[in-house]
Amino acid sequence: MRDTRLLRLRTLPLLGLLAALLLPLGLILAPGATAAPAAADPVRVMPLGDSITGSPGCWRALLWNRLVAAGHTDIDFVGTLPAQGCGVAHDGDNEGHGGELVTNVADQNLLPARLAATRPDIVVMHFGTNDVWSGVAPDRILAAYTELVGQMRESDPDMRVLVAQIIPMNPSTCAACAQRVVDFNARIPAWAAATDTDRSPVTVVDQWTGFDTATDTYDGVHPNDAGNVKIAARWFPALDAILDAGVPNDPDDPTEPGDATCTASFRAVSTWQGGYQAEVTVRNTSAAPLTGWTVTVVPADGARVSQLWNGTLGTTADGTASVTNASWNGTLAPDASTAFGFIATTSATSATPTATVDCTATS
Repeated sequence: MRDTRLLRLRTLPLLGLLAALLLPLGLILAPGATAAPAAADPVRVMPLGDSITGSPGCWRALLWNRLVAAGHTDIDFVGTLPAQGCGVAHDGDNEGHGGELVTNVADQNLLPARLAATRPDIVVMHFGTNDVWSGVAPDRILAAYTELVGQMRESDPDMRVLVAQIIPMNPSTCAACAQRVVDFNARIPAWAAATDTDRSPVTVVDQWTGFDTATDTYDGVHPNDAGNVKIAARWFPALDAILDAGVPNDPDDPTEPGDATCTASFRAVSTWQGGYQAEVTVRNTSAAPLTGWTVTVVPADGARVSQLWNGTLGTTADGTASVTNASWNGTLAPDASTAFGFIATTSATSATPTATVDCTATS
């Protein structure tokens, strides 16, 4: 468990402007301000994204200080990257990699190692700007979102995920980008509703409405001081509500040591016209052996599971599949895993099949 690290940086003229901008929001930043000591087991929050999050991503500093001012002294911002300036004392750890595409992170399987190194309880994700700029289709970006959320849940079955409808973009070199952002953001709420579970909720945070590239960015893409204030102000209520409610395994909301838990992750194996083959990996995330498991599979785009192996299949009228373990793969030791495969039929033409999967364990 890492201790919360407060980065005491040189106070720059920027600080005065940020403080003035934050006064209407009820947040006061004093030069040299520091957070109160963290609790023994702080709630770990990962800011995840690209340069808007990490280069330098000064909205993180404003958000951190506003959370501390609201009484959340038991938090730890985490990530494999350090703070990159801003002139405001804050916990600057983050996972905002400049220039990164969320589709590349998914395709190259980059997130699991970052999660293992930092073990977040909550992920705050503003990701996809570079994908939209590069003309990547919304279906493919959302498929990457689905893969990343699955990896988050493998890291922590109780992961809380905040996902932004990304800020507007209007760079001088991309006339089509502004509308692409609108089109992509319109798809996010339905994706989130399909991905959300009671155990690992997905919350959409609207960072687009009220954000003006002419006044809130310095280049049509990256936030300026006013933009950072707006971004922090939009994240705050959603994150504040999660912290107030408590997350499992935090000091105020411990889980029972005997609870049986498992995760499920989806992987498309191959595709063809009218169908695809997929594999779902089931992992025991409990401290004790499991004696059985059940996975719900909700294929996207109206697909239906037609064949299945290494499990027992049940389906409902809406296409949801319920898969229980076979007689020989239901018992799993702690951290052990097994897999089942299936064939799905679909009329969609998406090149990247997706499905929402959720696991329930028996101890």
